[in-house]
Amino acid sequence: MEAASMIVLMMVAVASGLVAIEVKVECNVLKVQQKKTEHFPQFHILFLQPLVAAVDGQPSDAAALFEKASQSIKVKKYSEALENLNAAIETDPGLSEAYWHRASILRRFCRYEESEKSYKKLLEMKPRNSAAEKELSQLFQAQSALDSAKSLFDSGDFTKALEFIEKVVLVFSPACSNAKLLKVRLLLAAKDYSSAISETGYILKEDEDNLEALLLRGRAYYYLADHDVAIRHYQKGLRLDPEHSELKKAYFGLKNLLKKAKSADDNASKGKLRLAVEEYKTALALDPDHTAYNVHLHLGLCKVLVKLGRGKEAVTSCSGALEIDEELIEALVQRGEAKLLVEDWEGAIADLKSAAEKSPQDMNIREALMRAERSLKLSQRKDYYKILGISKTAPMSEIKRAYKKLALQWHPDKNSDNRAEAEAKFQEIASAYEILGDEEKRTKYDSGEDIDEGMGMGGGGFNPFGGGGQQYTFHFEGGFPGGGFGGFQF
Repeated sequence: MEAASMIVLMMVAVASGLVAIEVKVECNVLKVQQKKTEHFPQFHILFLQPLVAAVDGQPSDAAALFEKASQSIKVKKYSEALENLNAAIETDPGLSEAYWHRASILRRFCRYEESEKSYKKLLEMKPRNSAAEKELSQLFQAQSALDSAKSLFDSGDFTKALEFIEKVVLVFSPACSNAKLLKVRLLLAAKDYSSAISETGYILKEDEDNLEALLLRGRAYYYLADHDVAIRHYQKGLRLDPEHSELKKAYFGLKNLLKKAKSADDNASKGKLRLAVEEYKTALALDPDHTAYNVHLHLGLCKVLVKLGRGKEAVTSCSGALEIDEELIEALVQRGEAKLLVEDWEGAIADLKSAAEKSPQDMNIREALMRAERSLKLSQRKDYYKILGISKTAPMSEIKRAYKKLALQWHPDKNSDNRAEAEAKFQEIASAYEILGDEEKRTKYDSGEDIDEGMGMGGGGFNPFGGGGQQYTFHFEGGFPGGGFGGFQF
């Protein structure tokens, strides 16, 4: 404060040749005493204002404001720097360096129209300034890149849009909040959720109350199925703005999804299978793009459909789960079970074998694989029940009636016009009755065991018309209708 007093006294001496003013500071109050006021009655008014400004620590001259802005730029406090540059320009409209710095900062914030005006003002003051002209050209490139990124985003070309937005964020306008948020939206669209979380983290570090960053970061966690963290981001945003439409939609949409999924799981565990099916389908329809969570809904639906015996639908649901996660062992097992229901034996074996390779110690999978292999083997032998046209629960009396009827129908002596076909058909009928007409053989056949005689099991088959001297006798009580065949022999 003493230094300030000395400056005033020296200036007075230069102006008048007299040391006539005494300046004192008492309790932070300036006191000016004039000894010969008749020679310079207005002197204290001329010098008091700059002195007061200096005491308050708020320099009002353009150079000091520019220097303060420069210091703010060094520590990346660009908003603060912009305020000081605006004040410097207002104080001294001819300060070209202030226009240059302001133009550069405005470009960083992608406030391109304002930035362009400052560059052009600078070039009016310093025509053909190559550095300024280069920066103005870069501004136009940045503006073009941002416009292209927006257009490509709208058209769905997310990869190309990211290339343009990277130029904006990394090169031309690194402080551009709009460009950063667009980049996050592009990352979400490209399903790069981890990168979206990182980018929004940087934004929120600078502005922890940025509502759009909270929304987008919440969505990234949501699509990673980290629902608790997603909800916390939505809730923070809604505390700042309870009526934010997108935050409300995201928050209540997630709560509804979790509610539906839990209800489906609960009903499945309680045995309310048909109700569970409808709730799983409803939950899946809420957000088909939420693959990280929908994989579990697809699997839950598949398991319930298998229990209900709805094999075709179950195959579709399990395939949906495996499209998302092809390594999901339980989905492979359940799809194998579903394929058994639709008699896709080879498909079932393929799924169960793949599951067994992934989990070789799981005996339940090995047992399911053995069932599938046995089912395939059974499917490759002749269906004697089908040949005789009877159900698998038919009593012995029905088996005999069916055999007698078909044997009469296809007896070669009664089919002279198509004897070869009749002989083949008659042979099948005889083979079927040879097994199903014997209680012990029928039991073995039903359980999937091989029959020693090899009839229909790939061992050459039964042929009443073949060589080798073996004869088969067919007896029909009362003979054939019309007489003549009380008992016949081949």
